[in-house]
Amino acid sequence: MMKFRTRLLFGLMITILFVLAALGMLVGQLLKGFYIDQLEERLGKEASLAALSIEDIAESEWQQYAEELSRRLDVRITIIKDNGDVAAETAENFEAVERNEEVPEIQDADEDGGTTIRYSSVAEEELLYYAYPFQTENEQDGYVRLAMPVERVHEVNQQIWVFLAVSFSLAFIIIMTISYRIANQLTRPIGQVTEVANQLAKGNFKARTYEGSKDEVGQLTRSINILAYNLDQITRRYKTQQERLEALIDHMGSGLIFINDRGDIALINQYCKDIFEADTDQWLQQLYHQVIEDKTLIQLIQQIFLTESKVQSQIQINTRLTVHHYDVFGAPIVGERDKLRGIVLVLHDITELKKLEQIRKDFVANVSHELKTPVTSLKGFTETLLDGAMEDEKARKQFLDIIWKESDRLQNLISDLLELSKIEKEYFQLNWQNVNVTKAVGEVVELLQPKADKKELELLVDVPENVTMVGDTSRFKQIVINLLTNAIVYTPEGGHISIKVKEEKGFVTVFVQDTGIGISEEELPRIFERFYRVNKDRSRNSGGTGLGLAIVKHLVEAHHGTIDVESENDKGTTFIVHFPKTKSLTK
Repeated sequence: MMKFRTRLLFGLMITILFVLAALGMLVGQLLKGFYIDQLEERLGKEASLAALSIEDIAESEWQQYAEELSRRLDVRITIIKDNGDVAAETAENFEAVERNEEVPEIQDADEDGGTTIRYSSVAEEELLYYAYPFQTENEQDGYVRLAMPVERVHEVNQQIWVFLAVSFSLAFIIIMTISYRIANQLTRPIGQVTEVANQLAKGNFKARTYEGSKDEVGQLTRSINILAYNLDQITRRYKTQQERLEALIDHMGSGLIFINDRGDIALINQYCKDIFEADTDQWLQQLYHQVIEDKTLIQLIQQIFLTESKVQSQIQINTRLTVHHYDVFGAPIVGERDKLRGIVLVLHDITELKKLEQIRKDFVANVSHELKTPVTSLKGFTETLLDGAMEDEKARKQFLDIIWKESDRLQNLISDLLELSKIEKEYFQLNWQNVNVTKAVGEVVELLQPKADKKELELLVDVPENVTMVGDTSRFKQIVINLLTNAIVYTPEGGHISIKVKEEKGFVTVFVQDTGIGISEEELPRIFERFYRVNKDRSRNSGGTGLGLAIVKHLVEAHHGTIDVESENDKGTTFIVHFPKTKSLTK
């Protein structure tokens, strides 16, 4: 397709060429007619002068007069009598002169003469004739006829046409040059604006055009530049909002799925990859029931499509390793005229809430169970004493010993529950101070040595001198006491227990190792739960409450430390606790 400038110039060229050609034809014809009129007028005046002069000349001198006048005027002269006879003739072929009483110029002649253009058989060319009447003194009438070759007219006419052609060609060139510059000046901004518009259509909002004059074209270019700037700003804001929205959707702590009215998944965020453990990017534009495997979720989606109402439900999704619970909220998206455009699903992970709920239930059940045993014992032995056993001194002493032990156990249980509750509160604070680890461990070993000796356990201590750290001395000792007590309880007679302290890279590490019954790999993740016992009979008979390791974990975390466990069945267990040496490392 031709450009606008080419079409404009082509149209101008055709129009100008047509106008100049028509004007040239008109001017040429006008000049030709004007020249012939002037020539006829000249011949008429010359003929009238010749007729006036011949009236005073004798007939015998007419031939000489005609020749002289022909030489001076450079025309052919014929003197014709009234009867048509030629009295004088300047033509060379005089004998071939025809009779002239019937020629048009004489027939049409009046008192001012007559003229015509016709072919002459004498001159064998086309001539312009002009005949003028005269009358001599002897009353002899006739005509003086002047003739001029039309070829002269053609030569002049040709010169006129050459002049017109040259003049109009120059005019055409000048006009086209000026038109080209004007068209170029007008169309260049249009071309630039078109190029900018094409760039804008392709999404390049940085494109700009040159702002030149202040006329309408300049206003157009400025408007295009303003439009491009506004589009650039709008696009930037849109991209920013789009990026923020995508970041919000992808990093929100819940799964988000949008399904259109055809059942295709139109949007799914990155969190859904963790929910379904699949590459959910491949789910886009796929039917939901072809990619989602959970039947409960499919039924919930179908319910929303059928009822077009909000639905909230809890579902359970089984993955390869664990079971996750989700609170699903689904709602229809309704457009204009209440037309369903799709549905949106939000999946909140409530697995931890379910676990906490289960822990709470287990805790209540465990507390009830742990309290039930000593309370039942207290009640039973008290009833026995009241029923008459108190009269038996031996039985009374035995029952009172049992009541005392169960009361002590109940007191320890309540004390540990209160201690754990206190530690778990948000406002719980340690009494930060410099802890002499060497001294604290020594005091704990001295405290528990009799219990170890009672079971014939060897207690090995490897603690360097002057090991210190920042922490709470009493809580540190509580941690070591609980760990050593567990080691003593779960280590058979004749075994050995070691406690070792090391300083390394800004940390104080405490190792408590025993040769006890060990912990299976399945039970390791649960040993820090409340009331969890590896060997329930042994720990319960030892007077333990099942809360020791839970307290240890919370106290270690309060020191911003970590605790690890290594164990094998029937080979023993090692607890490894890392404490930061300074408080700055705990922040």
